Amino acid sequence: MSALHDGTAAGPAGEPAAPDEGMSRRRALSWAGAGGGLVAASALLSACTKSNDSGTKSAGGSVGDFPATPKWKFVFVNHVTTNSFFTPTRYGLADAAAALGLPTPQWTGSETGGVSQMVSAMDTAINGGAAGIAIALTDNNAFVAPTKRALAKGIPVVAYNATAPGNYPLTYVGQDLYQSGYQMGKRIAQDVTSGQILVGISQPGGNNVQPRLDGLKAALKESAPSVQVTSVNTGAAQAGELNAMTAAYSGHSGAKGLYAVDAGSTAGIAQLITRRGLTGKVHAGGYDTLTDTVNGVKSGALDFTIDQSAYLQGFLPVLYLYLYRLSGTLVVPPSTDTGLTFVTKANAGLYATADSRFEGGKSKKLITMPSAIPLPPATAVTL
Repeated sequence: MSALHDGTAAGPAGEPAAPDEGMSRRRALSWAGAGGGLVAASALLSACTKSNDSGTKSAGGSVGDFPATPKWKFVFVNHVTTNSFFTPTRYGLADAAAALGLPTPQWTGSETGGVSQMVSAMDTAINGGAAGIAIALTDNNAFVAPTKRALAKGIPVVAYNATAPGNYPLTYVGQDLYQSGYQMGKRIAQDVTSGQILVGISQPGGNNVQPRLDGLKAALKESAPSVQVTSVNTGAAQAGELNAMTAAYSGHSGAKGLYAVDAGSTAGIAQLITRRGLTGKVHAGGYDTLTDTVNGVKSGALDFTIDQSAYLQGFLPVLYLYLYRLSGTLVVPPSTDTGLTFVTKANAGLYATADSRFEGGKSKKLITMPSAIPLPPATAVTL
C-alpha cells in the first residue's frame, strides 16, 4: 500500500525547500517545475483542498492568486470495466476527484477487453468535450489516432495500467510490466528448477499482461532453463478464469507450478489449489490482491502474489490531469511506476484484515502504522 508524502521535508541541496502546509498553488507549481515531482503534487493537492479566508475551496472558489477552477470532468477508458481488480482504482479516482472538488470521473470502455468498444468510448469522450482522458493502452495501434485527435482538441491523455509503444500519452501511470514479470520469473526459479509450469494469462498479446509473461519467460530462461512454460488463455471475463485454469491443470496434473500474470487467473488458481487439496503439493503465485488471492497466500495455497497499487492507478491520473490543466501544460505529468510488492505469508496479514479501500475493501478507517518500517531495497538512482 502506498501513501503520498506530505511534502514538509526540505528539498535536496540546490533545490527549493519542499512545500509547507500553507503553500499556495502557485508556489507548489513553481516547486514542482523545479523538480519536486510527486512530493510537490501531493502538497499542491493539500493546498487545493484547504479553505481560504472566505471559506471557499479551489474547485468552486479561489485559493491564493488563482481564480476558481472549472468542474473538470475526466473520463477513464478501461478494458475490463467490471473486473474486481479495478475496484481500488475506482476508489482512487473518486477519492482524488473529491479531494480536488471535481465530479467523479466517468468509468467506461469494455467489459471483455474489446478494443473496438474502448475506441468507441474514447471517441465519445473526445466528441463530448472531456476535460481529460485516462486510458489503458492495451493495443499498440488502435488508440494512436484517437489520442492524436484528443490532443489536437486540447484534451490531455494519460495512460494507466497499460501503455503502448508508438502512442502519444502524456505519461504512463502503472507497473513496469516486463520488469515485474522478470522479477516474478526470478522468484519462481527459487522454487521450481525443472519440469512444467502452467501460466494463466487473461488476454494473450494484450499490453496489460503480455509483457509480464515475456519477462517471466526471459528470467526462467536465465535462471531455470529446464522449466517448461505452458501458457493458458483464461479469457478476459473474470468469471471464466477458474474454469480455464482447472481444465488446464486437469490436462497437465504433473505440473510443478501454477502461476498467472493477471488478477482473475491468480484468484482462480488459489481457489483451485484450495478445493483440490493441493496446498504444499504444487507451487503457485501471481498478481494482485483479490480476496481469494490474499486468503490463498495467507493459507499457503499461493507462495506469493504481487501488489501493483491499483489504487494509485486511479488516484494519480486524476491528479496529473488536474495539474496539467491547472498549469496550462506547464506541469507535465511524470511517468510513474506504481510498484512491485511481493505479498507472502509473512506480510499477508494486513492485506487480509485491513479491508482497506487501497486494496479494494470497504473500510475507510485509518490503518495503524507499524512501529518500525522494514528497509526497502537500496535505491539505484543517481542524481
